[in-house]
Amino acid sequence: MTIRICKVVITALSCVYLLVVLLNNATDPNSNYQFVRHVLSMDTTFPGNSAMYRAVRAPLVHKAFYAAIIAWEALSCLLIGAGALRLWRARGAPGPEWRKAKGLASVGLTAGLVQWYFGFMTVGGEWFLMWQSRTWNGQEPAFRMFALMGLSLVFLNQNDE
Repeated sequence: MTIRICKVVITALSCVYLLVVLLNNATDPNSNYQFVRHVLSMDTTFPGNSAMYRAVRAPLVHKAFYAAIIAWEALSCLLIGAGALRLWRARGAPGPEWRKAKGLASVGLTAGLVQWYFGFMTVGGEWFLMWQSRTWNGQEPAFRMFALMGLSLVFLNQNDE
């Protein structure tokens, strides 16, 4: 039972983290919008790099990317939160029922992994060369979140019988 409760807590922490991210986006949207705008515009990458053809300078596209990021965070948060609640309710259940309860949280954590790995590290970091920017480089926080959610997913799905 102790390991199951630990798994519920670790899963719930990912939900809480995403709730704070969503709160930040709601209360200070301009800061994070500026991040998206600069990354997509590639205006702080190395001067003269040959990948500038990738830059997107259309504010409407910036806003669409930003809205998609927030929507994906909200979806991940809802899935993880609902999954943590389902885990809590199944904490004393027999093994097969407990294992089944892991599904929703696993999907939510995987959705978070997709956002941080694909959205931030692959698209932002490599396609838009975010790694070249001293000011608008979010690769370290993205990797941190990918690692935390990935470890949470692995821990959740380890055998605990």
